[in-house]
Amino acid sequence: MTAVLDVNSDVNPGAEPLSADGAVAEVPVASWAARAGALAVDVLFGVAAVAVLALLVWISPWQGWQWWLYVVVLVLFGGAVMVNRWLLPAWTGWTLGRAVAGIRVVGRTGARVGVIRLIARDAAHLLDTVPLLLGWQWPLWDRRGRTFADVLLRTEVHRVDAPQRDMRRPVAAAMVATVVVCGAAAGLGYAVVYRQDRAVDLARSEISAQGPRIVEQMLSYSPQTVKDDFAKAQSLATDSYRPQLVAQQNSVQKAPIVDNEYWTVNSSVTAVAPTTATMLMAMQGQRGADPASMKFITATVQVDFVESGGQWRVQNLTVITRPQPGGGPR
Repeated sequence: MTAVLDVNSDVNPGAEPLSADGAVAEVPVASWAARAGALAVDVLFGVAAVAVLALLVWISPWQGWQWWLYVVVLVLFGGAVMVNRWLLPAWTGWTLGRAVAGIRVVGRTGARVGVIRLIARDAAHLLDTVPLLLGWQWPLWDRRGRTFADVLLRTEVHRVDAPQRDMRRPVAAAMVATVVVCGAAAGLGYAVVYRQDRAVDLARSEISAQGPRIVEQMLSYSPQTVKDDFAKAQSLATDSYRPQLVAQQNSVQKAPIVDNEYWTVNSSVTAVAPTTATMLMAMQGQRGADPASMKFITATVQVDFVESGGQWRVQNLTVITRPQPGGGPR
């Protein structure tokens, strides 16, 4: 029987294990293909799922129920990847991928590696990635099958007997479930974004057509119909803006009322969401009915709209350029 003598790594950390006859013992180095397969199961599927969910979190409406759903699933997937990658090997000696491949990360003495060391090893894989993935290919030439991270953290990946329980079926089921969840999430995300885009397009179309007419009706009135005109204007304002509008109307009624008519000559939607919009409008108007004393005016206003119950209403109206003499009759 051939005995293997493990040189004390504290005394001679770079020494190879020796057999009884002094020859270098054969180390059961894991194959590069087995390591790549285990990495795909443990990391690539999980990272792909996390990337998909992170993208959906980013594009989903902020704080909507879909956003919270994606955040919860993202946290669960991210947590599962970390538990599988760092905690399971420290507790059981295996990750799911390594259990299927029959390999294990060990120290130079063959001892199980702890959580902190496993985390540091994964962080050190950056050294394997930066130089054109050279570190990931290094096990193809290194006699002990080490990556740069393995050399730095004094770890190796060995062939070992797989767990007694056949892990291929549960791992395959987990991978299929990951694909299904990501596919469903992506489909839901597409539906949400598509619906959001359609809602924004519809809002833009509606406010482009209705916005100028709403503002024209709100600002126009005549002495003969002033009561009805003011009531109509109030119905076009939101509850929060209506008191300000009423105060302006009361101020108008303190002086002799004359015809006041505005029309929009140019308008632009500067911001739009499914239920809110902002427009910039260039307006012209005329005051008075007597041609001898009639005044033609121009003004620029910014108007915020809110849609409620199928009706767009003015949330705020800010005068950018106050009425100035100029323009001409329509």
